[in-house]
Amino acid sequence: MNEQPSVGAVIEQIAPRLRHVREKKGLSLADLARATGISTSTLSRLESAQRKPSLELLLPITAALGIPLDEIVSAPRILDPRVPQQPTKKDGRVLIPLSRHQGEPRAYKMTIPSHDEQPYLRTHTGYEWLYVLRGQLRVKLGDHDFIMGVGEAAEFDCQIPHWFGAAGRGSVELLSLFGKQGERIHLRTTQH
Repeated sequence: MNEQPSVGAVIEQIAPRLRHVREKKGLSLADLARATGISTSTLSRLESAQRKPSLELLLPITAALGIPLDEIVSAPRILDPRVPQQPTKKDGRVLIPLSRHQGEPRAYKMTIPSHDEQPYLRTHTGYEWLYVLRGQLRVKLGDHDFIMGVGEAAEFDCQIPHWFGAAGRGSVELLSLFGKQGERIHLRTTQH
């Protein structure tokens, strides 16, 4: 997806476009002022971006220059909000990014196969939020070892030794949010 101009970027382009078209037509600021009824000083401030453009000013200017308004003002295009989904595979786990930016929090849809490795507790900074979409998720968190089912959510501080993987015979699908900072959400699980 291409990055597209914001409203601010479009407005910044109006001043140089006005000057370019006026000079290309061989008109002075005084000529344009006579044709539009807009003062020379206002036109000068518009072309130097010291005055914000408005339709009240731009319509008579574009009419006097004999050009369509969209030659001076191109509407900002709406960014496609869809996140490009390029799955990555790591240790048999498939991660699909659900957030575009590299900032925080980062969101993923994760599929963990049933033949996942034996629990290996890890620690790192941040918070993790998990939500089970399909299957069963085994979570080891410190001294706790429990199974989560579809619709259950958990949140934990990643500095607590933890591991999670598929429980039972099938794979598990879950949503994961990870951030270095975070607010607590509910922990709803059945202890086993």
